[in-house]
Amino acid sequence: MSKDELIYKKDNIWEIADESMKKEIFAMGEDYKIFLDNSKTERWTTREVIKRAEAKGFVNIETKKDLKAGDKVYRVSKEKTLALFVIGEEDIINGMNIIGSHMDSPRLDLKQVPMYEESEMTYLKTHYYGGVKKYQWIATPLELHGVVINSKGEKIDIVIGADESDPVMYISDLLPHLAKDQMAKKAGEFVEGEDLNLLVGSIPAKDGEKDKVKYNILKILNEKYGIIEEDFISAELEVVPSGKSRDVGLDRSMVMGYGHDDRVCVYTSLEAILETEKPSRTSLAFFVDKEEIGSTGNTGMASKFIENLVIEIVHLLTGEYNTYMGMKALENSYALSADVAACYDPMYKNVYELKNTSELNKGITVVKYTGSRGKSGSNDANPEFVSYVRNIFNENKIVWQTSELGKTDQGGGGTIAFILAEYGMEVLDCGVGVISMHAPYELVSKADVYMTYRGYKAFYQGK
Repeated sequence: MSKDELIYKKDNIWEIADESMKKEIFAMGEDYKIFLDNSKTERWTTREVIKRAEAKGFVNIETKKDLKAGDKVYRVSKEKTLALFVIGEEDIINGMNIIGSHMDSPRLDLKQVPMYEESEMTYLKTHYYGGVKKYQWIATPLELHGVVINSKGEKIDIVIGADESDPVMYISDLLPHLAKDQMAKKAGEFVEGEDLNLLVGSIPAKDGEKDKVKYNILKILNEKYGIIEEDFISAELEVVPSGKSRDVGLDRSMVMGYGHDDRVCVYTSLEAILETEKPSRTSLAFFVDKEEIGSTGNTGMASKFIENLVIEIVHLLTGEYNTYMGMKALENSYALSADVAACYDPMYKNVYELKNTSELNKGITVVKYTGSRGKSGSNDANPEFVSYVRNIFNENKIVWQTSELGKTDQGGGGTIAFILAEYGMEVLDCGVGVISMHAPYELVSKADVYMTYRGYKAFYQGK
């Protein structure tokens, strides 16, 4: 046995890629930027996924009275949970090959009663969503995306700031000349949550009696969208960074954008299943909401969406509703919890343990366990399944690496893996390494995106 075979090492994709692979990496990088820019919220991500899936022959399961091997179907729930199936040759009770990711990303949400005026300036109050560093969201251009349900029950799409001709919103910062007390605070206290207020206007209306600037902003919104102030109560409006994804580096090897966590895994698992044809085992890609706040609610992984859908698939395959068969299909499945990993950043080397941390350009990342304080909240994959995935990657020449979330005592986090594991299936976390995770703009390697797509595709084929 040679030294290379004896010692585990990480390969740099760029060093082993031929010119053909490099072209594929850059081409996928361009397509990924388009996907990311079209997917700044869960609802917009769902629409983008459906558009791409239908272009590849997937149809809404509601149009099907039965299913057979080779069929491609999707199901969407509440515009924020989505699943794609490619029906396999084997009996579904033998299990499926599943890849699950989440479509939500850290952001700011408007409060139910958000608008107020002070000193003839009008603001929208927000509540941050997920784990954010609050100070990163000030003094930067911001967009508003979402839906409003008016008093008539009509759903109105709201997008402000995405077009270059649109105005953007802004959260002000304190000038350094007056920031002595602020600078003495801990970073987490620089900006209080109640101070993350969007500045949205300063021109007073001529016909208002009081709060004239607020009245003017409400008039503008009413004229454009037909909404009134009370409609904010039945709205879902998300504040996200403004601007498009961009190449980073003089060599254009990286992508900077909002929402890599976890839409990079949505993208790669989507592209993988779109190219999956006639698999032995049924392939399932699903995309859920609310992971950043605990996978709760009727659109999160903790809902019964996947369970109910698999039972429906069994019905369309067999002609009968059989809960037992549905649960056995889940129990016998193999799953990748497709979520991003912490990528080694030399600027902050003290929080990483390099031998067990993903690195840029070193391929798809396998994470055996997540959690914190002694693996609390972790799935901790079985070694038999880690071996199975490892062998698939090796047989298909997938460049892969391992990681965990920083040094043992440094911090921690979790994914949807432990929820999937509750069905009894084998589950392993596996995704793309990200630098500046949860920042308004995160960073990934184009080579890692490409290799993750290839790894997911090999997993779906099961060989």
